[in-house]
Amino acid sequence: MSGRILIVDDEASMREFLSIALGRMGYDTVTASSAEEAIERFEEGNWDIVLTDIRMPDGMDGVQLLETIKERSPDTQVILMTAYASLDTAVKAVQLGALDYVTKPFKIEQIKSRLDRALEQRRLRSENLYLRKTVREKAGPTRILGESRSIQEVRDLILKVAPTASTVLITGESGTGKELVARALHEASNRADGAFVSVNCAALPENLLESELFGHKKGSFTGAVKDKDGLFQVADGGTLFLDEVSEMSAPIQVKLLRALQEREVVPVGGTQPTKVDVRMIAATNASLDSMVAGGRFREDLYYRLNVVPIAIPPLRDRKGDILLLARQFLEQYGGPGRRFSEEAVQLMQDHEWPGNVRELENAVERAVIISEGEAIQADDLPARLTEPPEERLGALSEERLTPPLEAIERAYIKWVLDQSGGVKTRAAEALGIDPSTLHRKMDRYGMREGADGDEET
Repeated sequence: MSGRILIVDDEASMREFLSIALGRMGYDTVTASSAEEAIERFEEGNWDIVLTDIRMPDGMDGVQLLETIKERSPDTQVILMTAYASLDTAVKAVQLGALDYVTKPFKIEQIKSRLDRALEQRRLRSENLYLRKTVREKAGPTRILGESRSIQEVRDLILKVAPTASTVLITGESGTGKELVARALHEASNRADGAFVSVNCAALPENLLESELFGHKKGSFTGAVKDKDGLFQVADGGTLFLDEVSEMSAPIQVKLLRALQEREVVPVGGTQPTKVDVRMIAATNASLDSMVAGGRFREDLYYRLNVVPIAIPPLRDRKGDILLLARQFLEQYGGPGRRFSEEAVQLMQDHEWPGNVRELENAVERAVIISEGEAIQADDLPARLTEPPEERLGALSEERLTPPLEAIERAYIKWVLDQSGGVKTRAAEALGIDPSTLHRKMDRYGMREGADGDEET
């Protein structure tokens, strides 16, 4: 078994002996007379193993060299040699990442056996990393179910983009599965061993969102009783997913832009920046183009986020996937053996699903809970699926055969609110969206709250 070995020893005779003996055994060796010279040699090429003496009279010792090498190349194996065996030194070396520890004098066969073991471990680790990466690339996007061409294009794009460091902007209506796409990108990337950190920008007030993202210093505001790392630091080495990024205030947009440009963050109340290595994925159900044109979103931040756009199609545009998804949810919540009646299938196929996949999932989960037989019947599905379209959508203009999508959504939200007795949390659940998203849609469509809690239009 061959490999590249860097031999470090202050004794010239030991360096020469090991270089000749190991060279005859097929190893590619280079020698260094000090830790400092070893670091220079280490920077010049890729090394499988560093074989180093511990005690060296000048400068760094072998343990310090071990620490430096592990900081720069964690996968490089290090074996230590010494004529002054010490249990404390051995324990410290292992804790710092040394593979093995051998005392002088030794037989060359002892060194060879340790080198062979180190190379085998390195080979197995490389194979394991390759296999895990392959599995992630194949499995991650397959969690995004669907046979339609549009959803297959999304999966293909995930596989192309995931291995890169590019920032991704995911767009799509509420409930289409934007976070699922973000997780698939993370799992198929080289950062999959790092953290995947998700935050909904619409769910937090401005001051709290700033602290959550960038961290804060003790005393920077009331309640800041100690220093706190932000989510950028938590996600260091991994992926940070910002959902509903369109809801960020202008000041936070400025700080986010700086973080993307400089790869560093400054905590609230702090002055010193902290470097971070984070892959950014953002998502929104709003039109950032329109927001930029209206001055509500920074143009420079938009272009920083929109390096690779991924648009997720709404469920109504991939009708062929409805039954496939419904059956998946039925098995998830009801177990094997459950099925849909023909009437239930027809209702699901005819429904427009304004809440998209999330609404479908909620409908199937509800049906499983209230159904009495093995088959899910039409009556087990939410009532909104059985209402005639004209009742479900409310008073749309009869003069227009194809009313705009926003008018349909507004009328549908009003109908669900009416059916929910004006209780917005219940309405949001029925729609398959977050309460915060429902509030924003109500604001957008001018649906004000009356004094009694009912919605006025």
